[in-house]
Amino acid sequence: MQDFLNHFETIPSSHRSLILVGGLTFFWLLESSVPLFKFKYKKWQHAIPNLFFTVTTIIINFVLAFLLLKSADWVMLNDFGILNWLPKIPLWLYIILGVLFMDFFGAYLPHFVEHKIKPLWMVHLVHHTDHYVDTTTANRHHPIESVIRFVFTLFGVFIIGAPMGIVMLYQSLSLVATQFTHANIKLPKSIDKTLSYVLVSPDMHKVHHHYVLPYTDSNYGNIFSIWDRLLGTYMHLDREKLVFGVDVFPDEIENGQINNLLKQPFQKYKKPTIINQ
Repeated sequence: MQDFLNHFETIPSSHRSLILVGGLTFFWLLESSVPLFKFKYKKWQHAIPNLFFTVTTIIINFVLAFLLLKSADWVMLNDFGILNWLPKIPLWLYIILGVLFMDFFGAYLPHFVEHKIKPLWMVHLVHHTDHYVDTTTANRHHPIESVIRFVFTLFGVFIIGAPMGIVMLYQSLSLVATQFTHANIKLPKSIDKTLSYVLVSPDMHKVHHHYVLPYTDSNYGNIFSIWDRLLGTYMHLDREKLVFGVDVFPDEIENGQINNLLKQPFQKYKKPTIINQ
């Protein structure tokens, strides 16, 4: 188990690239075999802006990565953070708790905050204005949002006391998880529901991409569903009723152009419609 953690502490960039490209390719092909929706769109044309924002996210994380390394080294050297204050526990439990807490501070918390603060919602809007949610939507984040999420992740490293191995393991799992939950795939409902008791399932996350409130403001989790269930932000909606996008930003052409998406955070705020459940 220690060797497993050590591998992620020094994981080569080539391995991380393989996880990104391999996961994207796998779910891209799976979407063609078992699609949830038979989208009438040009798949490659739709993917172009999403892949552009994937690249910008990679660049930003790469440029700022040294801050994660310095922070992780500091908390370990100074025995700072939740994991370092716990009594001695088995390594497998240490890893699970580390990834679980990183999922809260690095994903759930910033996601929740982005939906509650208007300027941050306008930044996050780029992710939600995709009318055809598929695996390429996973990393469709405005560069400003990439920075915001990095700051929360950095904050999480300090609070949790996470070593670099935990941080890199979390980021690797997070990458695959978000590709999986956004993928336009149709799991049997019983399997999807069972999975959602522990992990975020495709159907569970796609409720978050429904075009109106209160569904848009639900299911913020990335890897684990526990945070939504514990904190009261879990919602269910039958997959047949899903409509993707944001109702007050309905222009599919504008929402599919890189230059317009880069300017979306600076548009006038429009509150999504609230419907009765």
